[in-house]
Amino acid sequence: MSFTSEIKKEICKEEIDAQMMKAQLCALFQMRASLHMNWQGMYLSFQTENATIAKHVFQIMKTLYNVDPRLSVLKKMQLKKNNIYRIQVFDKAQEILEDLQILTDSGLRYTPSVKMVRSEKMARAYLQGCFLASGSINSPKSSNYHLEMSSQEKDLALSVQKLMQRFYLPAKVIERKSLYVVYIKAGDKIADFLRLCNASNALFEFEDSRIQRDFYNQITRLDNCEVANEVKSLKAAKSQLEAIEFLESNAKNIVIPEKIMHAMQIRKMYPEANLNELCLECKNEFGEDISKSGMKHRLAKVKQMAKDLKEDLDV
Repeated sequence: MSFTSEIKKEICKEEIDAQMMKAQLCALFQMRASLHMNWQGMYLSFQTENATIAKHVFQIMKTLYNVDPRLSVLKKMQLKKNNIYRIQVFDKAQEILEDLQILTDSGLRYTPSVKMVRSEKMARAYLQGCFLASGSINSPKSSNYHLEMSSQEKDLALSVQKLMQRFYLPAKVIERKSLYVVYIKAGDKIADFLRLCNASNALFEFEDSRIQRDFYNQITRLDNCEVANEVKSLKAAKSQLEAIEFLESNAKNIVIPEKIMHAMQIRKMYPEANLNELCLECKNEFGEDISKSGMKHRLAKVKQMAKDLKEDLDV
């Protein structure tokens, strides 16, 4: 079972009251349902490839409106050949749409009414319904974080975006082919959305994977930084040793101060040591206290003296 399917299964298991059922059903219908007319009149059709969602919608319809929806299972003939679960409602279709405030005197609404999402619990339930209808979240084990919900109606996508912003979820909307996609890429905000949907088990799995990955990435960055610093130190030490060798081979042509000579001797004795280690060894060898910046200055002086001497000797 995919991570998205686990989330949807967990949402469907939550016990909700009648008002939240209406908000969820409103979102599910506005996202995925279609309205049809035949010789018998108006009827609703809702399709999904998720059996748990089909059962959830079926139960809500019976609980709220005491109808007997027709459930049929179709087989896709292309790609994965998954089952498609179709729920059709022939009785009370107009009454149901009016109660959900989808059908009004002026026609069909493609966005939730203010009343439907006025309270926090109703807005949360509506977002749950949107996710059940068309939502997906990448597996937390994947290389990137991504949550999205899609709609064929731009106004509905913008309404969903606005609802998410009420809960401090900075969703964005893009157009992809014939759909308008509401999406979030920040891992912490996707975790907040799972918390909003009361998908506790999915939230724990997501956060556990996210913490592990972030910890691993941090360790990798620190390791890379440490290796880079080590390479940099070895490169600097090599150039310092080359300068020291040149000065010593031309000692008769230059006067080297005692403190600089100490730094040269310590560097020769400990060619792979860092500045802090050189300072400590200078203390042990010559009884001389020197700071890290002082040692750095002396070694820089060694390189500068070698450079100046080369120019004087025209080497």
